[in-house]
Amino acid sequence: MIFKTFSKETKELLRDGRVRFSFLIVILLLGMAVWISVGQYQSINKQYQEATKEDRSLWDNQGEKNPHSAAHFGTYAFKPKYPLSLIDKGVDKYTGVSIFLEAHNRNEAQFSAASDQTGLARFGDLTPDFILLFIIPLLIILLGYNSFTKEREMGTLTLLKSQGITTWKWILGKWLALFSPIFLVTFILLISAGIVLSNLQDFGEFQWSSLLWMFVVYIVYYIIFINLVLFISSKVKKSGISLVLSLSIWILACLAAPKAASNIAESEYPYPTRQEFATNVLKDKKKGLDGHNPWSKEARLLKEKVLKEHGVDSLHKLPFNFDAYRMQKGEEHEAKVYFKHYKYLKEQFANQSRVYRSLAVISPYLPARFLSMSIAHTDYATHWNFSDAAENYRIATQKFLNDNFAQNSNYGNWGYKADASFWKELPPFEYDPPELDVILNQNSSNLWILGAWLLGSFSLLLFTTKKI
Repeated sequence: MIFKTFSKETKELLRDGRVRFSFLIVILLLGMAVWISVGQYQSINKQYQEATKEDRSLWDNQGEKNPHSAAHFGTYAFKPKYPLSLIDKGVDKYTGVSIFLEAHNRNEAQFSAASDQTGLARFGDLTPDFILLFIIPLLIILLGYNSFTKEREMGTLTLLKSQGITTWKWILGKWLALFSPIFLVTFILLISAGIVLSNLQDFGEFQWSSLLWMFVVYIVYYIIFINLVLFISSKVKKSGISLVLSLSIWILACLAAPKAASNIAESEYPYPTRQEFATNVLKDKKKGLDGHNPWSKEARLLKEKVLKEHGVDSLHKLPFNFDAYRMQKGEEHEAKVYFKHYKYLKEQFANQSRVYRSLAVISPYLPARFLSMSIAHTDYATHWNFSDAAENYRIATQKFLNDNFAQNSNYGNWGYKADASFWKELPPFEYDPPELDVILNQNSSNLWILGAWLLGSFSLLLFTTKKI
C-alpha cells in the first residue's frame, strides 16, 4: 500500500506541468544563487587576504618611531569569510568587515556591505539561504496542498475506502512522495556546494560535518512544513481552502513571526543609541585614570603608590619610564570600562535571543534560521566573538607597545624611538571561530525547539488523521 501510493503520487507529480516548471525554476534559482555566492565569496576572501597583507606591511615598515605614536597609528583586525557563508550569509552584510585597533578606544566594525548597497537591496538578495528558507517551503505547499482534497474532489476517496485501505500506510505513501523530491533538491544543492567549497584553495577550512548538520536542520524544517501541509489537506474538503490555509501558515511562520519577534525583542530589551553608549563610556572613563593626564587625582595616587613600592622619592629614579607605565594603567582602566558596557550589550542580545526562542512555538523558521546562521558562522554570536577577540588583541598590543616604551626609556624621555625591526615582533591577529560542538551546545535550545516541532507535526499528522 505504501509503495503503490508513493508510486501513484510520484507519477502524478511528474505528469503535472506546473510541478515540473516549478522545480525547474527552483533549481535554476539555486544554481544562480550558488554561482553568485561563489563569486562573491572568492572576491571577498581575496580582498581579505590583500587587505591583511597590506595592513601588516604598513605596520612592519613604520620605521623608527615612538611606541605610543605607533599605538595611535593603529592596525586593523579583518573578519574572515567562512566557507558555509556561501550557503547562509546570515547577518554578515550588516556587521562590518574590519575593526580599527588603536590606543584608548574600542571601535565598532566598519565597512558593512549593506551600507554600500542601493535602494534596490530592499527587494532582497538572491542567496541560497533565501531559497532554502522561503522558496522551498512554498514549493512544498504547491506540491502538497491538494494531496488529500483531490481524492474527495475526484471521488476516489470512496473507492479507496471500499478497498479497505490502511490509513497510516496511505498517509505515509503520500508523505514519501512529497518528501522525496524536496530531499533530492536539498541534497544536490548542499553536496554541490560541499564539492565546490572543498576544492577552493586558501579560503578557510571547510568541514563536511558542519555541512551535514546544516543539511539535517533544513531537512527537519521541510519535514515540519510537509506535515503541516498534509494535515491541512486531510482536514478540509476543498483544494482552494487548503491552499489558502497553507499559504497563511507560510506567511505566519516565515514573514510575520520573525518580524513580530524582532519588534517585541527590541521593545522589551532595547539597545542604547550610539550617542547614549558613547556618553556612558566617556562618563566612566573620566571616573578613572587618564593615561595622558599626569595631573589628575588618579595619576597622583598612582605616582605615590609606585614610588612607595620601589622605595624611591623621584620618578627619575624608577627603573622604567613612568609616563609609559601610567599610559598602560590608563589603557587597562579604559579596557575595563569598555568591557562593562559591551557586556551590557551582549546581555541585551542574550535577552533578545530568549524572546526569539519563546516565540519559536509559533514558527519553526526561527530555530532553523538561528541554527543555520550559527553553523555557517554568520550569526551575531560569532560577530560578538570576533569583536571580543579583536579587543583582546588590541589590549595585548597596547601592553606590548607601552612595555617597550617603559623599559627602554627614562621618565620624561618622549623622544625615545623603537628600532625599525621592533614592529615585526608583534604577532599578527588571528581569529578562530567556535568549533561545531561549541556551536551546537550554545544552540541546544534551538535544537530542542526544532525537535519539538518535528515530533508535534508528526503527531498532528498521524494521530489526528486516523479517520479521513
